[in-house]
Amino acid sequence: MPAKDSQESLVGGWTSIAPEVRPSHGPDGAIRPFYLSREFAYEAGDAFELTILNHADPFGKVSLARIFIRGHARWRGEHPIAPGAQKVDFVADVAYEVTPLLDGFANVLNQLATQGYQKWEVGQTQSIFGKAFAPFRLEVGKNFMEFDLIHLDRDLMFWGARHVDGRGFDSEENRPTNLQIPLRRNA
Repeated sequence: MPAKDSQESLVGGWTSIAPEVRPSHGPDGAIRPFYLSREFAYEAGDAFELTILNHADPFGKVSLARIFIRGHARWRGEHPIAPGAQKVDFVADVAYEVTPLLDGFANVLNQLATQGYQKWEVGQTQSIFGKAFAPFRLEVGKNFMEFDLIHLDRDLMFWGARHVDGRGFDSEENRPTNLQIPLRRNA
């Protein structure tokens, strides 16, 4: 599917089928599981919104935080993972917000992300857009961006699966080479 067709087919809302697991780095650098579910909306003009719920458990029963990103997609051409797959860069160039949903997570943020922020409290959203945010390795004045991929198959949308060593999609060399569990088109 050419990029133009993918862009048109992508318009609308998409939701995780089930909680997803991804590798992440613990405070000691060790790889540990990271659980999340996603809601994604795509608009004509390449604008997107992504809401991520981070979970403490693999069944998504205990939510740690809500992350909201608004930005734009840049289409970079075909990806070899599957026929019709496209390389897409997601840039958080409009908004990036974090809402702690559990006391323990708010407490961690109050230790790691204090400069330029109010006290982190459960249910209180703060913008991290354009700011340093150590937990996500964000730097002042830089928009978060991921070198990802999209593959559409009927009413399923696949993004790239995280690297098993926990590397981010922070460069073309780190663009994913496998597919993540899909999101389903909202009815």
